Amino acid sequence: MKVFGQRKRAAAAIAAAATLLALAACTPASTGTPGASSASTSSASPQSSTTAPPSPSAEPGTSATVGALVPGFPQALLPLMPGAKVVSSSFDKTTVPATVALVGSITGPAANVLAFYTKALEAQGFKAVPGETVGTVPSKDFLRGDNETVNISVMETTGVSTFTIGANVAAESVK
Repeated sequence: MKVFGQRKRAAAAIAAAATLLALAACTPASTGTPGASSASTSSASPQSSTTAPPSPSAEPGTSATVGALVPGFPQALLPLMPGAKVVSSSFDKTTVPATVALVGSITGPAANVLAFYTKALEAQGFKAVPGETVGTVPSKDFLRGDNETVNISVMETTGVSTFTIGANVAAESVK
């Protein structure tokens, strides 16, 4: 039953990252007229970074960013795969355990993404949980100790893999 609870926490982190991504997609890129076409807002650089404004209930130490790693993102814990682009990231060090999420994309197969992050996490003492998919989606869970979890899921479409990583880890793991 521990694995189910840990998968549930990892799923919550993934859902949070997906929500941030969805909110970012719904946020207007400019203050143009309501009927303005998307072409008029495409002049912004695709590499630009937008930091989500804090919500009224946001705690200090909670942050989310679209297009970049949030300030303080624990790159030693979750390194960005070489060649990958950040879609969004979030980091909440106010929770116990701390919650970290990363959504990225890279040209290449899902198997390469899983292999990279498996190696990186196992080098930090995480152990892979049996299972390689959820339905038809490549997905892998990792555990360290009794309460640190990481989940990686990858969607591959026309040679591009979009990956979502959700982690719930001890505060000392994100310093």
